[in-house]
Amino acid sequence: MPLYLCGNFFMEVRRMVHSFEGKAPRVEAAAFIAWNADIIGEVSLGQDATIWAGASLRGDIAPIVVGPETNIQEGAILHVATDVPCVLGRGVTVGHGAIVHAATVEDYSLIGMGAIILDRAVIGAESIVGAGALVTLGKTFPPRSMIIGSPAKLVRELRPEEIANLHDHAREYVAQGKKARKEGCENPPKA
Repeated sequence: MPLYLCGNFFMEVRRMVHSFEGKAPRVEAAAFIAWNADIIGEVSLGQDATIWAGASLRGDIAPIVVGPETNIQEGAILHVATDVPCVLGRGVTVGHGAIVHAATVEDYSLIGMGAIILDRAVIGAESIVGAGALVTLGKTFPPRSMIIGSPAKLVRELRPEEIANLHDHAREYVAQGKKARKEGCENPPKA
């Protein structure tokens, strides 16, 4: 396979955006997709969405919608259930190794590292799901919730400075995606 320069090192060129049963991912021009992220089937990525190394998004039996300015970090998994989509709003952060399965995460929420969000769960806007939390089937949390534990529980409402940090975090990842794209670390690299 041919190699290309990504920052200070060389990477193999491999295409990891695939159609499945005639349904192809839709990617806005400004979205960043890392060279080794997998995006399969009916997946829609919004403007300035960023998909980082080793993330896997598989829209095989229902759609996945990733809103604008949303970031899916290293090793995260998004999947669906039969006729149950996975929907992430604007400015959402899905942390390293988290799983969002056939659930809805509303605008400017953060899903912590290693958290698991199961089918038909709804995370309200501007919420934080703590690292390692397990949000069980069909559980719904209101906006501005601090959600932790296994099974996950609402422990308090977010403070104004925590909400501001969620918006800042989304902006920071848009900037990081633009830097990574400029470095040539996208999938596939631009000539």
